[in-house]
Amino acid sequence: MTADVSPAPALTVDGTGLLCVTLLLRLRKAIDGADPGSVVHVIATDPAAPLDLPAWCHLTGHTYLGPVPAPRPTYALRLTAAARSTRPDAPWHRADRSDRGD
Repeated sequence: MTADVSPAPALTVDGTGLLCVTLLLRLRKAIDGADPGSVVHVIATDPAAPLDLPAWCHLTGHTYLGPVPAPRPTYALRLTAAARSTRPDAPWHRADRSDRGD
């Protein structure tokens, strides 16, 4: 599936060489304060990225748009105004939950 990412992305996060956890930490920081509706391109070379990025979008409420044609593996997502935040140190844990181990 190829994403419809018109217009051009508002920002690009380069995660070349990063494992997904580190990539998600970088992505979380990069989109902080970005406008809802913005399209973000994520360059990700970790083989788990095609699974982890849609899962993270589902967790946070952002819309995963899928892979985009590019010279490097690139995926797109659209930011939402009603996004659920994740912990600054743990991108797989929602910030609004207590640390109960879930």
